[in-house]
Amino acid sequence: MAAEPGELIERLEATASLPPGSGERFSGYGVMGLPFRSAHVLAMRRFPASSVGPGYTSVWHRTPDGEWVFYANVSPRQACTRFFGAMASDAMETEIRLAWSTPFCLHVTMPAVPFGWSITAGATAATRFMNAAGRLLPDVAWHRSAVLAAMGKVAGALLGVGRVGLQGRVPNGQRFIANPRVMWAIVDSRAQLAGEEFGPPGPVHPQAHLGDFWIPQRGVLAIGQAYFDPFDPERHSSKTSRSPAGAE
Repeated sequence: MAAEPGELIERLEATASLPPGSGERFSGYGVMGLPFRSAHVLAMRRFPASSVGPGYTSVWHRTPDGEWVFYANVSPRQACTRFFGAMASDAMETEIRLAWSTPFCLHVTMPAVPFGWSITAGATAATRFMNAAGRLLPDVAWHRSAVLAAMGKVAGALLGVGRVGLQGRVPNGQRFIANPRVMWAIVDSRAQLAGEEFGPPGPVHPQAHLGDFWIPQRGVLAIGQAYFDPFDPERHSSKTSRSPAGAE
C-alpha cells in the first residue's frame, strides 16, 4: 500500500475531501520537516482539501539564524501562516510547482523566488512498522490525546527523528492534531534558494519547532489530515507574519 508515494498522492489529488469535524480541517500530504547540516530547515504542505479556502501548497523555510519565512500559492490568511504566522518573519504569496519525476522523487520549485528542492523518499523497516500500526487504529483513536502522545514517543524513537508533537498549540494559539496516516523516510534531498546550496540533510541543534509542532530531525514525507480549533479573535492571533503586511 505504501510502496509508491507518487501513485498514492496522484490518487489523493483527484479524490481528496475534508475529514469530518467542526473545526478547521485539512487533508493532503507534505514533508513534515527536513533539516540540513547547514542549519537551514524546510517543510512543505500540499492540502488539496481545506476548510478555510481553496486547496493550497506551502513551503516553510527557516534560515540558519532562526528566521522563518512561509511561502504559499494562496493568501497567507488561507495558508499555514493562519496558524504559524506569529513566529514568521515574512509570508509571501507565490507560484509553487510540484512534479514527480519518479514515484519516489518529488521536485518543488518556486520560479519567482527562485527556489528548487528535490526530495527522494523510500520505505524503511521503521516506516513500514508505523504504517502497519496506523492502519490498525480506529479513526476515533487518532483524536485521543493519550494515543497521540504514545504514538509521538514511539515514532520519535523508532524513526530517529527526535521529539514528535502530534498535538498541542501552534504559535497563533490554536490547538492542533496531526494525523500522519502513511509515511516514508526522505533518503536524499538537495535544495537551493537564490543560488545558495543548502548542502546535505542532517539534524540541527537545538531541534527546530513552531510552538508544539516539532520539525523532525530526519526528513519524513507523510499523507494525512490536520485539525485546528476554529479561529476565535478573543483567544487566537490573526498575524500571518511579523512584517507590517502580516500584522493584525
